[in-house]
Amino acid sequence: MNGKTTTAVKIMEYERRKKESKPVLAICYDFDKTLSPDDMQAQGYVQSVGYDVKKFWDEANALAAENDMDGNLAYMYKMMRESEGRFVFNRRSLEEYGAKVKLFAGVAGWFERIKRYGAEHGVTVEHYVISSGLKEMIEGTEIARSGAFEKIYASSFYFNDRGVAVWPAQTINYTNKTQFLFRIEKGVLDINDPAVNDYFPPEELRVPFRNMVYLGDSDTDVPCMKLVHSNGGHAIGVYHPETGDKAKVLRLMRDNRIRYFAPADYSEGGELDYIVKNIIKKTAAYEELERVRTAKKAESERG
Repeated sequence: MNGKTTTAVKIMEYERRKKESKPVLAICYDFDKTLSPDDMQAQGYVQSVGYDVKKFWDEANALAAENDMDGNLAYMYKMMRESEGRFVFNRRSLEEYGAKVKLFAGVAGWFERIKRYGAEHGVTVEHYVISSGLKEMIEGTEIARSGAFEKIYASSFYFNDRGVAVWPAQTINYTNKTQFLFRIEKGVLDINDPAVNDYFPPEELRVPFRNMVYLGDSDTDVPCMKLVHSNGGHAIGVYHPETGDKAKVLRLMRDNRIRYFAPADYSEGGELDYIVKNIIKKTAAYEELERVRTAKKAESERG
C-alpha cells in the first residue's frame, strides 16, 4: 500500500445515435397551445390550489420581475409553494394532473399514423417535445404514456428520497430550447452530454436541419423556428382551430420565421396532415438524390 486513497470515478454512458441508412425526419413540438389547447398548469393544478388562472400567472410573473428571476423558475417555485398543506407535490401528483390535460383534435392518433406514413416512403419519423412546460406533467398524458416521443425535453423537478419535489432539475426557456435541436441533429440526446459541442462533419449528422420540422404557436418558439427555417428545415406555426385567430402565425410568416401555418387540428386529411405528409415525401426524394450525388462524386474522385 502506498498510503494513498483512490476514488472511483463513475464514467457516464450517454445515449448517442449514429446516422442510419434510411433518412430520419425529426418532428419537434412545443406542447402548450401546440398539442394542447391551453397551458398544462391551467387544466387542473391551478384550480386545485384555489387560484383562478390569470391570478396565478400574474403572481408568478410578478415574482420573476421583482427578483430578476427566470419566469419558468418563478412558476415552478410558486407551484411548489402553493401545494403546501394541500397535497404532496411529487411525481405521481404531477403525472395525475398531466393525465387531465386536453389535446387538440387528432393528436392521439397522429404520432403513429405519421410514423407509418414515413415508413411507407422509406423515412424514419421521430417525434420530440421541446417545451417550457413540466416534463412530469407531459409524461402523465396519454400520448406520452403510449410511447409517442423519442425524447421529452421540458422543465422538470428534482425529487428527494421521499419522492417530493424540492428543487428544479431543469428549466427550459425560449432561448435555451435551441440546444435540443442541435442534440437531435447530432444524435447526442442526453441533456448533460457535452458532445453536443463537438464538431460533426456534415455527412455524419444524424438529422440535418433540412430533415427537421418544428411546430409551435407563439413568439416563445421563434428561436427554434428561425434556426430550423434558416437552415433549410420546416417551421410550422399553428393556431387554435376553434377561435381561428391567425394573428400570431401571420406575423411569424411575414417576419420569415416559419415556412407554413395551419390550424392545430391533427386529424387525418386535415391541412396539417397534408403539409407534414408532403414534407415526408420531399425528404424521401431529396435524400435519394443526395445518395445518387454522393455515389457519383465518389466515382469521380476514384478516377
